[in-house]
Amino acid sequence: MEIEPRAVFDAVDLLGVITNGILGGVVARHLKLDLVGFTILAIISGLGGGMLRDTLLQQGFPVALSNPAYLTTALAGALIAYLLPLDQRWTQRGLFFVDTLSVGCWAATGTIKGLAAGLGWMPSILLGVVTAVGGGMIRDVAVGRLPAIFGGNTLYATSALIASIEMYLLAQLGQHTVGMAGAIVLSAAISLAARKFGWSLPGPANLSPKAFKRLARLPRPKRLARKKRDGSGRAAGQGGGSSIGQEGSNEEGAA
Repeated sequence: MEIEPRAVFDAVDLLGVITNGILGGVVARHLKLDLVGFTILAIISGLGGGMLRDTLLQQGFPVALSNPAYLTTALAGALIAYLLPLDQRWTQRGLFFVDTLSVGCWAATGTIKGLAAGLGWMPSILLGVVTAVGGGMIRDVAVGRLPAIFGGNTLYATSALIASIEMYLLAQLGQHTVGMAGAIVLSAAISLAARKFGWSLPGPANLSPKAFKRLARLPRPKRLARKKRDGSGRAAGQGGGSSIGQEGSNEEGAA
């Protein structure tokens, strides 16, 4: 039996919706919210990015509202998180893995929709990133905490950006299916590697003149200073035949 790529992408899409719905519910459980809080955070987390994308494009109703499967799936995620305390290690790892897949899928979808709407390469890629991480960002703002994409070792925004760029490049070659699949795999690989190896983006730099002055005042490493002294000692011994040179040769012979 042949499996249609579109069906696989739709499955990953809905799997990402229910996963992020559960993650929104996990946040609600952590904050000890009621069922209304679980429902709202699940919908924002699972559907917020796509709704924000479709609102910006202004091309009809958001898909999350016109297709009942999306809202139903997000509500199912809220119910699961409401009934079950998903604090086991294997459940957290499973949710994280599915979430990394959905980031790539949503980034590619947002990029394709931007191109189909006639946008240029930069706004289309931006729309892909917004689709991928917008829901989680709105959820974190709604509960009064710093959005996780602003810092951390999962590099969600970075993987979404790379996946969007990859989708755009392959879309220009007419390889939409390959681009979608590649975006999912690439985004998941980056996020999983970032979590395993602790990768993160660097913090702010300081290139002011005062910073360079402080850098110039720093003491030189002992190893470099020792090499410089040894070099000058050997040069003096070779030039004048002093006892320092003889001492150095004895040491080298003993070694």
